[in-house]
Amino acid sequence: MQSSISLSLSSSSPITARSNCGADLFLSNNTTPSQLRFCGLRREAFSGCKSSSSNNAIRFKQLRSTKKVSASLSGNGTPSKGFDYDLVIIGAGVGGHGAALHAVEKGLKTAIIEGDVVGGTCVNRGCVPSKALLAVSGRMRELQNEHHMKSFGLQVAAAGYDRQGVADHAQNLATKIRNNLSNSMKSLGVDILTGFGAVVGPQKVKYGKVGGTETVITAKDIIIATGSIPFVPKGVEVDGKTVITSDHALKLETVPEWIVIVGSGYIGLEFSDVYTALGSEVTFVEALDQLMPGFDPEIGKLAQRVLINPRKIDYHTGVFATKITPAKDGKPVTIELIDAKTKEPKDTLEVDAALIATGRAPFTEGLGLENVNVQTQRGFIPVDERMRVIDSKGELVPHLYCIGDANGKMMLAHAASAQGISVVEQVSGKDHVLNHLSIPAACFTHPEISMVGLTEPQAREKAEKEGFEISIAKTSFKANTKALAENEGEGIAKMIYRPDSGEILGVHIFGMHAADLIHEASNAIALGTRIQDIKYAVHAHPTLSEVIDELFKSAKVTGYVSNEAREPVSV
Repeated sequence: MQSSISLSLSSSSPITARSNCGADLFLSNNTTPSQLRFCGLRREAFSGCKSSSSNNAIRFKQLRSTKKVSASLSGNGTPSKGFDYDLVIIGAGVGGHGAALHAVEKGLKTAIIEGDVVGGTCVNRGCVPSKALLAVSGRMRELQNEHHMKSFGLQVAAAGYDRQGVADHAQNLATKIRNNLSNSMKSLGVDILTGFGAVVGPQKVKYGKVGGTETVITAKDIIIATGSIPFVPKGVEVDGKTVITSDHALKLETVPEWIVIVGSGYIGLEFSDVYTALGSEVTFVEALDQLMPGFDPEIGKLAQRVLINPRKIDYHTGVFATKITPAKDGKPVTIELIDAKTKEPKDTLEVDAALIATGRAPFTEGLGLENVNVQTQRGFIPVDERMRVIDSKGELVPHLYCIGDANGKMMLAHAASAQGISVVEQVSGKDHVLNHLSIPAACFTHPEISMVGLTEPQAREKAEKEGFEISIAKTSFKANTKALAENEGEGIAKMIYRPDSGEILGVHIFGMHAADLIHEASNAIALGTRIQDIKYAVHAHPTLSEVIDELFKSAKVTGYVSNEAREPVSV
């Protein structure tokens, strides 16, 4: 989904689309452990968040002395005979956290190895702080829109902002959520082991500070959940000041007058929303021929008309950035562009800063995979549909699993958590296969974009291959009372479905709170609910949820008899 200049550099580059996590989460200090067991971070949505990278080698210098934090609750059960633990998880991000909490629910004695800080990429350097910045950009954008405010009868003086205050808001949120995650695991009895974790053999793991003392423990089952790091293509020199990745951008140390964003996927779009709201001019550099290549084309065109064209944003498509040099000695950042097809020099840009938003690369080095005969593929750990690790001979490695960004199936934080929960179900004796087509994604621009399932081109390709017809249903936010009350009528919802059976193949939304609205569709896909059944569900009026209600009602299903309705319940 996230386009990348790396496409021209190496076909084996470990770059994969990354979208930010998709759920904002604000937990109060009064949240109890029992509530935290079911908190949003456990099933964190996009955005693009991302799943966790808790063993990031760059940060090892910050590690404390190797230690073990063990909670006093009896919830962390007695391990299977002959093992220190029933389950050991390498990586304490959102994926590892979700797996650990579910394991405790299942009565498994569980440990999680923390290589950096609890929360991984999503909480510390991804979806959580980025949502804080986007909350600011949304308010700034509204206050700056004089016509919008006047339509409500409001008069607002010129809006301003304090850069450090905005940055502090993002970091304070990350700290709060990180502490909530850590406390929830401690309170439920998960043993938190500090250090870098690696597999040393079948059902054996070591952990410890790099270059220091290491401890070996045994576990009946092991989950690798080490996440990912920003991908930086060859030819790009990152100095962390004027040429930056998303890790640096989230600190908001500066707001440049003119910034180039390399890549127009989820990460790039969200940061363009932040920077333009705070006064920057933005230039996109996109390797493919159109912006937002990972989105449904129709949604992408509408989003470009609303999110790109009216703002201080220009773009170069069909070009690669072959060399990016940081600002130095009074000289600006220089970016050399070539034509993506002909490889001929195209242009040279001189700007104040450059953000490299070319996706994520799996963090899987140094995990001891060679000790169990596992070879990564472009950096990703190969797994089957049950997240079981596959060795170099194509055989399953007993009792070893990999979830989240490290396996590359779907680089979203909430996908990592869902995969972790699925693995725990399996090791607890209940077979479970996660339907990845039911996992939603979202981009938290203003307005938002969300999606689940197939795009229209993907659905048409599938239909042609398998021999069935598809139909398209659409509804507009301009017909929704709540959206009009908010003067936010810009947006559509689109559904791709099978008219012969009522199966939902994909849903795409562009509009106000699209990230929240997508879940009714994703749950319908997950549960196998057909349109002719869900169209009778009742939605409160006036609410934005009626956009989805009208979408279901407008679909024309011809060849499927609905399930009989349940008998009414008297109240």
